[in-house]
Amino acid sequence: MIDTHAHLTSLDNPDEAVERAREAGVTRILTVGTDVRDCRRALTLAEKHEGVHGILGIHPHEAGTAAEADFAQLRDLLAHPKAVGVGETGLDWYRDYAPRDDQRRAFAAQLELASELSKTVVIHTRAADDDTLAALAGFAGTVVLHCFSSPRMLPTALERGWYVSFAGNVTFPKAVDLRLAATEVPAERILAETDSPYLAPQPVRGRRNEPANVVHTVETLAQARGEEPAELDAQIERNASACFGL
Repeated sequence: MIDTHAHLTSLDNPDEAVERAREAGVTRILTVGTDVRDCRRALTLAEKHEGVHGILGIHPHEAGTAAEADFAQLRDLLAHPKAVGVGETGLDWYRDYAPRDDQRRAFAAQLELASELSKTVVIHTRAADDDTLAALAGFAGTVVLHCFSSPRMLPTALERGWYVSFAGNVTFPKAVDLRLAATEVPAERILAETDSPYLAPQPVRGRRNEPANVVHTVETLAQARGEEPAELDAQIERNASACFGL
């Protein structure tokens, strides 16, 4: 099993979390960096643990303090053999922790990096569906919609052949729209993640999330899709390998 999006560097003890994940059958984890310093920490964990790889980027919330030098350093870090994707990057008009023009600038710069380096790009979008779709209109590379929560984006995502990744919020009782969306994603385009330490799935809701809990997300997705969890797990493993070149 694989957790395709976790923030190991935000956990109290990443090493123990990796071990608990293995005990739960989660043998691969993609850990995400949110700024240059965090990306370096993510790579350190990837180097330390077999089965851990890095997705490296400047998060929209960090875009306001990102300088040109940061994108140059990010480019260098992405050359690491265990760096498998760019992100998470995108637009967040919900929190607005960074000026919108800075978010757009950071997003465009990372799309350029992903294109130049032939890396998958992992997208964060919140309350910015139309602007996110517009920014991606000219991008021809591989796209992952991380922590999918915008069903109105699904038709475009499917038309463009993007991967759609579901996190713990798909397990919440009121998330009927997300479970319905999960039934519409082709088998070869669905992914699962924890986004830990955030969005703990319903069976462990209220606790700090970690990669081991992706098992609950996969079980919910399988139930919604009318599939066996083991079969969906194997499909997600294949999808992740193809998507990120693992």
